Amino acid sequence: MNSKKHYLLYGSERYALAILRPLQEAIRARGDEAGWFFDGPGAEDLLAGERLLTVDEVRRWKPIAVITSSNAVPHFFPGVKVETFHGFDAGKPRHIYVRGFFDLYCTTGPRDTAKFKEIADRVGHFAVTETGFPKLDPYMKEITGPLPDVRKPPVILYHSTFSPSWSAAETLYEEVKRLSRDGRWRWIVTFHPKMNPETTAKFKALQNEYLTFAENDNILELFPQVDMMCSDTSSALNEFLLTGKPVVTFKNRRPGPQLIDIDEAAQFEPAIERALARPPELLKAIRDYADAIHPYRDGRSSERVLDAIDAFIASGAKNRRRKPRNLWRKLKIRRRIGYWGPA
Repeated sequence: MNSKKHYLLYGSERYALAILRPLQEAIRARGDEAGWFFDGPGAEDLLAGERLLTVDEVRRWKPIAVITSSNAVPHFFPGVKVETFHGFDAGKPRHIYVRGFFDLYCTTGPRDTAKFKEIADRVGHFAVTETGFPKLDPYMKEITGPLPDVRKPPVILYHSTFSPSWSAAETLYEEVKRLSRDGRWRWIVTFHPKMNPETTAKFKALQNEYLTFAENDNILELFPQVDMMCSDTSSALNEFLLTGKPVVTFKNRRPGPQLIDIDEAAQFEPAIERALARPPELLKAIRDYADAIHPYRDGRSSERVLDAIDAFIASGAKNRRRKPRNLWRKLKIRRRIGYWGPA
């Protein structure tokens, strides 16, 4: 008899690969099995040995848990439904938002834990365990530790979210163009995959000996290569702050002492100069903020997620109240996947 536990990793966007692969590694290290299901981009990037399942195969395989970074999950899959999130709270309205699909939320740090526990106490249909963010596990050794000296010339990562109301890419385009031509600083530009293609094309066209456009699926790969980041309201900037390096933002939705936030393009250059000077009060604010959103530096968040699932199942795999019926959202998922069988 096969005593291996089965875990389903569910993705609806390509970024699920970077978030969930560390979990796959932790599952395999325990001698258990991981399978994947995608109903959006990402399946084509699975590697040899990574198992892609159909709906019928998932139902026969009977995973003990379905783990996802998405905001919803097929209710008709067997197993405890677990959300690990797809980033940190950047001040966008849909981060602290409960959709009624999940049994267990695995939060990244004290700030999110407090907010989700407050909701859990009120609604009673999900549990909350603080685990840290699995996506960061492979990078913890690289992105933490003593702050390296600023390079000569310094390297700047420019990243923007895709949401038109929050993105500064068009506003700062002329400044990036100007500043990337004099050789004082080197630039790496990368955008969210849903960025307006015209904006992406404009920035790609800026490439020269001082500016590179990077198309990495996982932005964390770029963090060790740069000295600071420029952004707007993107959850990636919170991941970057864990490195201890400064971030310049444009009209951030939740500014604080951990950021150098500006609201005019003319302030961009002096803000970068301040960031590269690394004032001590800024570096301390960054460290304090990093501890509040993700205090874990051991690279073992994936193991904590699996431990949380084990504990939830051992306690009966039930919450105080039943999840909401969610008929309309469930219907949309059925239609998207094309499954009309039993739940």
